[in-house]
Amino acid sequence: MKVSIFILAFLLFSTIGFSQETETKYDETLAKSLHADEYGMKKYVFCLLKSGTNTTASKEETQKLFEGHMANINKLAKEGKLVVAGPFMKNDRKYRGIYIFNVETIDEAKALVATDPAIKANLLEAELTPWYSSAALQEITKIHDKIAKTKM
Repeated sequence: MKVSIFILAFLLFSTIGFSQETETKYDETLAKSLHADEYGMKKYVFCLLKSGTNTTASKEETQKLFEGHMANINKLAKEGKLVVAGPFMKNDRKYRGIYIFNVETIDEAKALVATDPAIKANLLEAELTPWYSSAALQEITKIHDKIAKTKM
């Protein structure tokens, strides 16, 4: 019985010890390089992509425009202007995807949206709003490149 209580106590304390977070140290150099404020946050512009008004584009034209859309996403990501992009799953709200732009103003984001062939052709429409989130989002592309077996 004493052995069972001892083992139970040992397991309980071991689990508690392993589950506690380890203290991380503030990295001022990293924070400054990411333009983080004192909370580790920064301004972005969130973009909600919706189905556009162009419903007459041919299948071939749509395919070509979306190839340009993907190329533009990759270009903006490499430039550090786009930190997150991705499609929504099928839904009844006409939501197609999101962008999170690494810019502080709507005007800067509008200029970036204007470079998207699918938006120019009205296959997609963009709704923009200021957004405040972790400055660490900018590191996603670097991490993603390490875990993507097949590139898009």
